[in-house]
Amino acid sequence: MAASKFRRPGWSRRAQYSLFFSFVALAAGLALGFVLLAISVVAPRTFDGLRGAATDATRPAAEGLASIGATVGGIFTGAGNYWDAANQNATLKEQRDRLRRQALAAMALERENEQLKAALELRERTVDTVATGRIIGSSHDSVRRFAVLSAGRSNGVRNGMPVRSPDGLIGRVVASGSYSSRILLISDRSAIVPARILRSGEPIISRGLGDGNVDLRPLEVGRNPFEPGDIIVTSGTGGLYPPRVPVARVVRLDDDGAVAVPMATPAQSSIAIVMSPFEPAALAPYEAPLDEAEGAVAPDVAQ
Repeated sequence: MAASKFRRPGWSRRAQYSLFFSFVALAAGLALGFVLLAISVVAPRTFDGLRGAATDATRPAAEGLASIGATVGGIFTGAGNYWDAANQNATLKEQRDRLRRQALAAMALERENEQLKAALELRERTVDTVATGRIIGSSHDSVRRFAVLSAGRSNGVRNGMPVRSPDGLIGRVVASGSYSSRILLISDRSAIVPARILRSGEPIISRGLGDGNVDLRPLEVGRNPFEPGDIIVTSGTGGLYPPRVPVARVVRLDDDGAVAVPMATPAQSSIAIVMSPFEPAALAPYEAPLDEAEGAVAPDVAQ
């Protein structure tokens, strides 16, 4: 007959002893627990030393667990702070770019207002103004130097009329359409402007170099009358260009002349004024003095 699967412990003395001592240990543990609980209630400070020893024994483990917790918490906190800093940085960059765009727009508006004000004052001073327009294009890299003005025949613009801006002379009209005109700049190789040195009043000739600059030559050969920084203005000689209009500023001297940069360029002057060609006043007819006229007539009267 096979042994029962659920065999009672009474069949084995060792099992009986194990079960007995287990009950005894459990009863002793419960009794000790009740005794310790009673002592802790009646005299709470009795186990202070034991508690301190237990705390000292568990200190390394507690410190290690605290360090691990602080490290994990620091990682999550640092990640959160980094994310917040990244968002704040992106927001600040966006604000900076917006403020920069606003500043550039304000600067452009201020510059345009200055040009409009200068053009208005120039138009008030200039009685022979034909039209006012904007420079809407120019040949920057080409050897030939031209600009396009937003004023044409419908505004009274004709070929040969001088064009200037508040900064100085730009050139002259060489082709005019109904609503736009083509301007030959003073820096073009075919542009010649009779001028003077503002400092000394000496007459000179300005000729374009085709690279954005102008070449200055004196009428008197043999000496160089220019100085760096000299301002060149139109002389009015020969007509077309009115006198005392700024032309260029000397930047470099050579053997018998100088190289200058125009005072007004299409890139800097968005507003231009078309003027009537300058016509020097004709010489008044010679009138003989009164005594000479009487002397001439006296013989006829005597006769």
